[in-house]
Amino acid sequence: MMGRKVLVVDDEPKIVELVRLYLERDGYRVVEAQDGEGALAAFRRERPDLVVLDLMLPGIDGLEVCRSLRKESSVPIVMLTARVEEVDKLIGLELGADDYVTKPFSPRELAARVRAVLRRTSVPGDDSRERIEVAGLVIDAARHSVLFRDRPISLTPTEFRLLWTLAGRPGRAFSRGQLLAEALGDSYEGYERTIDAHVKNLRAKLSRASCSARIETVYGVGYRLLEAIDG
Repeated sequence: MMGRKVLVVDDEPKIVELVRLYLERDGYRVVEAQDGEGALAAFRRERPDLVVLDLMLPGIDGLEVCRSLRKESSVPIVMLTARVEEVDKLIGLELGADDYVTKPFSPRELAARVRAVLRRTSVPGDDSRERIEVAGLVIDAARHSVLFRDRPISLTPTEFRLLWTLAGRPGRAFSRGQLLAEALGDSYEGYERTIDAHVKNLRAKLSRASCSARIETVYGVGYRLLEAIDG
């Protein structure tokens, strides 16, 4: 993890400097941007491993930046938001962010969230398998890639771990709490509805790829992956 690059986007210099201090202590290289246009330019120039993104930016706001990044990359995104309403957090997650931290925040907590999100790009959990094949999907943990009929499906780290968990035991119903623990880690302290936003995104990507596997809602429980008949 040492030397991985993080783009920090916030229009408050004191926040950027504090975040930089804590991330550099953890061995990350930090690049900065103060607004939406600068964030997109810095991303395309620096190609960071993760983006810490404030939602309340001058010019192009953080939600639009997140939307633009998702059109060209699956880079992990941790949102910084002063909005405390659940719907505001879900909007960001549904646009493809992997996690969020609410302002005012502890820089130590933010650094821990960055570490946790980047860990999701490694082989999921303690599973000894490196590859899962189900319903025409080939999910490769070592390459962190998903193919359907030899065509790639671009997933964020969180979506990848969620699919890995569901596809590893097709037909099994997982509660939201179990998916939070298995896909996002035991230390994750977000609310359970966070999983709904990630499932919505994953469903949409599988549907666009015309994949026969589908994620079914198990009412009162959570979700499971079904191997639909491939016509």
